[in-house]
Amino acid sequence: MLETSNHSTATPSGAKSKGRAVLLVLDSFGVGASADAQNFGDVGANTLGHIAEQCANGQCEDGRSGALKLPNLAKLGLFKAGQKSDSSITALNQLANAETTIIGSYAYAKELSTGKDTSSGHWEMAGVPVFFDWSYFEAKNDSFSEALVDAICKAGDLPGILANCHASGTEIIARLGEEHMASGKPIVYTSADSVVQIAAHEESFGLERLLELCEATRKILDADENLNVGRVIARPFVGNRADDFTRTGNRRDYSVPPPSATLLDNLLAAGGEVYSVGKIADIFAQQGISHRYKANGIDALFQQTMAALSDAAAENGSKAALIFTNFVDFDSSFGHRRDVNGYAKALEEFDAMLPALLNALNEDDLLIISADHGCDPTWPGSDHTREHVPVLAYKKDLSPINLGKRESFADIGQSIASHLGLPPLEYGKSFI
Repeated sequence: MLETSNHSTATPSGAKSKGRAVLLVLDSFGVGASADAQNFGDVGANTLGHIAEQCANGQCEDGRSGALKLPNLAKLGLFKAGQKSDSSITALNQLANAETTIIGSYAYAKELSTGKDTSSGHWEMAGVPVFFDWSYFEAKNDSFSEALVDAICKAGDLPGILANCHASGTEIIARLGEEHMASGKPIVYTSADSVVQIAAHEESFGLERLLELCEATRKILDADENLNVGRVIARPFVGNRADDFTRTGNRRDYSVPPPSATLLDNLLAAGGEVYSVGKIADIFAQQGISHRYKANGIDALFQQTMAALSDAAAENGSKAALIFTNFVDFDSSFGHRRDVNGYAKALEEFDAMLPALLNALNEDDLLIISADHGCDPTWPGSDHTREHVPVLAYKKDLSPINLGKRESFADIGQSIASHLGLPPLEYGKSFI
């Protein structure tokens, strides 16, 4: 792999693209605090390293045992990348130094964007770093202004809202779900991210009503020139009482669009196809997407990725295609919930699925596995952590090498653009 430098505003008009690329985002799977972590209170955070450490110390024994077992990700260079990012954790060093035949090229990347949120991470991967500031609801309680609450209630014909605070989604639903069902008031909360989250029962409140309320809330926020809120998230759930409430797979994110054309837009403009798996389409405000595959859970998301890869070959022939998947459960089910054991088990389950994908790749297909930020499950609180992310690249006809430190997540998009025969993106350096 030869590194090339690109910083151009060229457009893809008339470009002829070819090939397939698969980009898998293990949501929140950081590999060590970045140099600016002090600005976020995250010095010392390391999602991969601390999971490996707790596994090695016997603290992740429920349903699994011993050291973290990721043989396929190890072959792709995960532990090597993690060690290059942060060599201070003994358990990670032991995994990195174990005798393994490396078949992929590996790196770690720092984030240029100003935040440590989902939208910024994904957009930067696609060649559009976020240099502006998002709006945040910083007050832990009474987070939303009276004017905003009144506008939401008026738009949804609501008797009021519950919560109006920073909260973990599962905790707030367990605490207020029964009151919500009795009162008809939706649960509206936020976090350290630039987000308004609205939880409601799919049956007693209604899924369509919840989605309409979130759409209306998105319009209210967009109309306020003093607010720049990244996402409104619909959080539907089912169940009858606090101990059996469960969030469903009908989550939907209402995002502001990226500020300029992304890799996805450029690929469509060049006649290619973009296959969104999971919440990718929502993150990009439905822009630059030609096919959508919804799924709930890591296994289902992986199977939909395999289906999209197959469909890309069957439907498009020689057309270029990007299969872009977000595995949200690493973040939502384990990182935010500070569930180290659950995170470890999920990683091992994902790892066991990888051979099927590797075997399905053609000689000219490119696979990249990365993340959008960190969410160290050993860290205080429940927020994301400012970390480097792994960059694992695999192509059957390329020799594996250490790609070093990447100065931007945009190197991922630039490399995919190069692989697919697209003009260069404005940001990033290709490692292809």
